[in-house]
Amino acid sequence: MAAVTLPFRTLAWEGGIDGRFIVLDQRLLPGEKKEIVLDTVLAVRDAIRSLAVRGAPALGAAAAYGLVVAAREGADAAGVRRCLREGRVCLASSRPTAHNLFWGLDRVARADDGAEQDRTRLLERLLLEARAIEREDAAACDAIGRHGLALLPDPVRAMTQCNAGALATCGIGSALAPLYMAHAAGRDVAVIARETRPLFQGARLTAWELAQAGIDVTLIADAAAAHCIARGGANCIIVGADRIARNGDTANKIGTYELALAAARHGVPFFVAAPRSTFDPAMRTGDAIVIEERPGEEISVIGGRLRVAPEGVRCANPAFDVTPAELIAAIITEQG
Repeated sequence: MAAVTLPFRTLAWEGGIDGRFIVLDQRLLPGEKKEIVLDTVLAVRDAIRSLAVRGAPALGAAAAYGLVVAAREGADAAGVRRCLREGRVCLASSRPTAHNLFWGLDRVARADDGAEQDRTRLLERLLLEARAIEREDAAACDAIGRHGLALLPDPVRAMTQCNAGALATCGIGSALAPLYMAHAAGRDVAVIARETRPLFQGARLTAWELAQAGIDVTLIADAAAAHCIARGGANCIIVGADRIARNGDTANKIGTYELALAAARHGVPFFVAAPRSTFDPAMRTGDAIVIEERPGEEISVIGGRLRVAPEGVRCANPAFDVTPAELIAAIITEQG
């Protein structure tokens, strides 16, 4: 099978402990492809909050690198550890739903065994762990792609929600990985991307990256999804995840639950693709998952410029919903 290569990178660390943490600013897509340097822990936190970098697996790596950025402010080993603790609190406050973010923070924090007294060696240990998180996620994406490829119908007429592609990970994506591999293998692949209001991740990000890869993509309004499924426009649904409970209940971008209901009604298989780092063993069911509530202005003012609702109208803006496990045909991970 031909290798999947894409003409952009979601995030990267360049250099050693004094190097640069770089992310592709996804707030500007599709109009501008611009990388930004995040050189303070507050800059990393704000980039996560504002969705300059987003997607659960990518947030795990971003949080890990952000902790290195925080820790290197320490003048000695004791200072590194103090900045590490403070940085973890800062970054943990950024977004509550994505389990990978907290998993990445915990992994880097645990890389310090408490014995190292040399500042440089301690920072190198932390950076090594953060790099491992990035590398492992890229490998997990490839494995998810291979396992998911075996489940895809032929031809592939997939519908997806939000963005769970390369822009959301350190590799070729979770939900989009099987589609990229099917395309690379020469299979007939067409994708329907929901726009994903209110921030249009499907329109701005998924449609953009699929087009960059040369994959046939059709953008639809969110409200058109059930109609398309009912008329046979999609023969599978594949989405990512931000947190998965022990019983398989899955938190993903708002609108995923209704997509699963429509798929169940019309007998279309509904797949979730996510690395093991997205599973939260502390959550028995999806009822315990904290759902992020984002600013109402994201609904009432499109793109921060065009007001589409009266001033002062009350807006509810949950960023995620939970799809019950019984609606999911399979959860595809790097392990199968």
